[in-house]
Amino acid sequence: MKKVVVTGLGAVTGYGLGVKALWEGIEQGRTAIGALRTLDTSQIKITTGAEYGGFRAEEHLGKDHVLMADRNAQFALLAAREALGQAGLQLPRTAAILTGCCVGGKHMEDAAYWDVYREQKSRVHPLTIPKVMANSAASLMALEHGVEGPVLTTSTACSSANHAIGQALWLLRQGTAEVALAGGSEAPFVFGFLKAWEAMRVVSPDVCRPFSLGRKGMSLGEGAGMLVLETEEHARGRGAEILAELAGFGLSSDAHHITQPKAEGAMAAMRMALRDAGMEPEEVGYVNAHGTGTLANDPTESLAIRTVLGEGVAASSTKSLHGHGLGAAGALEAVATIEGMRRGVMPPTVNFEAADPDCALDVVANVAREKRFEAALSNSFAFGGLNAVVAFRRVR
Repeated sequence: MKKVVVTGLGAVTGYGLGVKALWEGIEQGRTAIGALRTLDTSQIKITTGAEYGGFRAEEHLGKDHVLMADRNAQFALLAAREALGQAGLQLPRTAAILTGCCVGGKHMEDAAYWDVYREQKSRVHPLTIPKVMANSAASLMALEHGVEGPVLTTSTACSSANHAIGQALWLLRQGTAEVALAGGSEAPFVFGFLKAWEAMRVVSPDVCRPFSLGRKGMSLGEGAGMLVLETEEHARGRGAEILAELAGFGLSSDAHHITQPKAEGAMAAMRMALRDAGMEPEEVGYVNAHGTGTLANDPTESLAIRTVLGEGVAASSTKSLHGHGLGAAGALEAVATIEGMRRGVMPPTVNFEAADPDCALDVVANVAREKRFEAALSNSFAFGGLNAVVAFRRVR
């Protein structure tokens, strides 16, 4: 079976453009969650999130991408460029591109609804459909890089990016391609979509404090994360620097409830990822948890982690730092996990106030922990009961 490795990382987050900005925020324990600045929140109860407030597409992209790509796709294009730059690679024509996206181009969609229902206009922007499509980022990346191989988008709520990364792993293993670009993107900060989240009553009024006593819910985030994946043979053949091995992928369905998680489903995905990686539970030194900061998710996930990996494994939720990126979440967390593995640093869960007996974990609380780990899991557990877990291993 072909081994798959990571040779490039790219990110756009509330910290700004680049993996460096993301990692500095993580290592310093400095959250990107703050007051929303890109829209009027006077009629919305959700007033905080991790947004890239100073982003100007025209400063980073050509006119075509400013016109054709909605904000989420613009983020993906930039993260992909950074990842490919680090990998020192031009995508071959036969490469694969797999992206995750939960809701697509919400900025374009929101503007169109406003024009039709509020302004009573008879027409909307002619590029509304292309910009709203969830697969817009994948398609635009294929156009930019001349990729004619497998190109697709998974849309499985908050597991979207992990499902995309896992599918890329399997495509490379089976020989469909030797190189893949995989990750996810999202840009949820528009009036209508925030009103929908407001109705769910799961968003924190201030910040996200996963696994902590007194937590009040999640904090949304925007951005994109992209990974360059290659078969080990291909990467070594061109002398590429290998950042980590993408060792395994597990997925499952709770078949339980549309919004309430089930520990058994999470356990099944984690166990499958371990089996797929040929990894024993005791090898895992760190878990980047789904860790939304909601009352329902955190105890359920804590039970799953303890049951599958034991009580001694360290865990944290970087959603407390870069926010819940929805379809981009797994990709951002993969970047954080790989960077932590490379540097021997476990990312912290910030805003942690006190241990919750229902979340009995070794939480990396508030301050990054300098500790080397050889293997890690990164969890994504989505609404709809769709679970996706990826396993990474240090390359010796």
